[in-house]
Amino acid sequence: MEKNLTTQIGPDSSVKEVSQALAELEDPKARAINERHGDDFGVNLSKLRGLAKTLKTNQELAEQLWKSGDTASALVAILIAKPRSFTLDQLVEWSREASTPKVQAWFLSYIVKKTKLLEELRVLLITDPDPILAAAGWELTAHQVTKDPQKLNLTQLLDTIELRMATAPERLQWAMNNTLATIGIEHASLRERAISIGERLQVLADYPTSPGCTSPFAPIWINEMVKRKA
Repeated sequence: MEKNLTTQIGPDSSVKEVSQALAELEDPKARAINERHGDDFGVNLSKLRGLAKTLKTNQELAEQLWKSGDTASALVAILIAKPRSFTLDQLVEWSREASTPKVQAWFLSYIVKKTKLLEELRVLLITDPDPILAAAGWELTAHQVTKDPQKLNLTQLLDTIELRMATAPERLQWAMNNTLATIGIEHASLRERAISIGERLQVLADYPTSPGCTSPFAPIWINEMVKRKA
């Protein structure tokens, strides 16, 4: 934690105290950077993690912070929550409320992927009419392509991607593209088709990529990662 932080934070802190501490960590420069990525908070993530560490695991406080509606508080809530204490209904509820990019990404990584309900939630989300929720479903699908592929129909997933990815909203398109590339990387028997779909749809083909980074364009991404694993 910052030495000049006036609000003392610890395991017994209240929602009000955590909110005050987050307000003291507010940084206009961090907010400007985050807003460029579609997020709405202004706390440096390293400092936010430090604050969460002092709170320790606390499901009750996590649920209270989540209900506050504040994005920085929601990120702290995710870090201090107990993933396996969530019911499927709670996971669905939080999924619907985790709409900003960083909150959704952290929720999927730090909560959903650590529960035994991942596959049940994935099935519910991937067909949701809300593209933000569907994007979460596809991100979980990409995870399952690597971790638990026997629960998936990979050929059917490629059919859906081929049909829908080109016209999908941006975040849903990114998640579907992630699944496409992961299938191509992890499953040699489907690699040629995954690359062919990417070549035909040209999704993210012109995405600007910094030197030394791998393009998100699926054919390039697949070939590069396969080369590295060889």
